[in-house]
Amino acid sequence: MSIEDDIAFLERVPTLALMGREALRVIAISVEHFVLARGEALFHEGEPADCAYVVRSGTFLIAPDDPDLAARPGNAARVGEGALIGEMALLTETRRPATAAALEPAEVLRIPRNMFLRTLESYPDAARELTRRLSERVSATLADLDRVRQRLEAIDGGRRP
Repeated sequence: MSIEDDIAFLERVPTLALMGREALRVIAISVEHFVLARGEALFHEGEPADCAYVVRSGTFLIAPDDPDLAARPGNAARVGEGALIGEMALLTETRRPATAAALEPAEVLRIPRNMFLRTLESYPDAARELTRRLSERVSATLADLDRVRQRLEAIDGGRRP
């Protein structure tokens, strides 16, 4: 893969596309390509997270290690080409909330946090756009949580333990 191929691919990832082509050029120069076999873990739940991954090919199952938790609706996801896995690790120190395992042979691009943050420092317009979009997503999530809270209060008549 050439740098130009990587840039073109990264431009198709919605969160990364916000950054613009020149910022993505810097990121594309720093990405590492990894190939995984079927069943191989990309990372494990609880591990420190210092990067994000973009799925170039293949499919991953992202799920908690606890099978009971993984079986609950919304706790596991299958992601494929173009998915950005672990995006919060690009912005802050965190731990992996679940394990990501390849369901078939796969290739990913690893984006290190330190390079991502340096790129944002060098491209303030990209940082502003990314901040704006992430703020919108947080606001939408908080609104969703508020609706759930209202429904739960309606179910139990507003009683609080």
